[in-house]
Amino acid sequence: MSSASPPPTREFTNPPNYQFPTHRLARVLRNPEKQPLVLVACGSFSPVTYLHLRMFEMAKDYVRQNTDLEIVGGYLSPVSDQYKKPGLLSAHHRVNMCNLAAEQTSQWLMVDPWEAFQSYQRTAVVLDHFDYEINTKRGGIEGPDGTRKPARIMLLAGSDLIATMSEPGVWSEADLDHILGRYGVLIIERAGADMDQAIDSLSRWRHNIHLIHQLVQNDVSSTKVRLFLRRGLSVRYLLPAPVVDYIEEHGLYMDDGPNASAASGAIAAEKEKGKEKETAASSSSSS
Repeated sequence: MSSASPPPTREFTNPPNYQFPTHRLARVLRNPEKQPLVLVACGSFSPVTYLHLRMFEMAKDYVRQNTDLEIVGGYLSPVSDQYKKPGLLSAHHRVNMCNLAAEQTSQWLMVDPWEAFQSYQRTAVVLDHFDYEINTKRGGIEGPDGTRKPARIMLLAGSDLIATMSEPGVWSEADLDHILGRYGVLIIERAGADMDQAIDSLSRWRHNIHLIHQLVQNDVSSTKVRLFLRRGLSVRYLLPAPVVDYIEEHGLYMDDGPNASAASGAIAAEKEKGKEKETAASSSSSS
């Protein structure tokens, strides 16, 4: 894995009363020979499932066994309500459920609400935000000898994301290069998914795409959970118990409308942003 390059220059807009969560971010690197790594999972998390949490643990095993990196933190970053996904539950509830899942089932995961409580932010910008908060503002992670090292920021995602990235016209070339070239991605395979063709079409960044095989197949998805809830079926042991209790307490998803997959939501959002860029470029050239 390559080292992180200098952080990009960018202005960030924060939601009201926003504070970047660092309560579980490692302050000191354990192994001075390794580079610190922060994992970021972007998604709807509507609702967060055990598979979302397992992704981090599978990535942790992969990183420990196959890289010269040391994980110092992991973040769930729920998308904005302006993601424009049909039936998307409010960010308030999604962030609350993610916090319950992270705080009560893990000792190292955190939830960053920066993306959730403002206008839609492209994935490339979200990763820049983490880079800014951890490396620019905090100077990276301290090593055992007192020197500080920049943390590598990497996207953690399911195989449906890499499939959309390989589909022409969905993601801009600039964003693909920024996400896959500058940061890199850890991909957790989904049951029945064939990733070879998708990765082949992204061969330019193959060195920064890390495919992690599930040793125990798990195909739980938020879409299936919502379907179960609409049908009045139990979802216990598919989600953390505090999340199930929260859903029942607030009567969530009982009348949920038709929902596209998270990948479909990403496609729609990225295409919308692409159109906005093209419109702005046309206006500039004609003026």
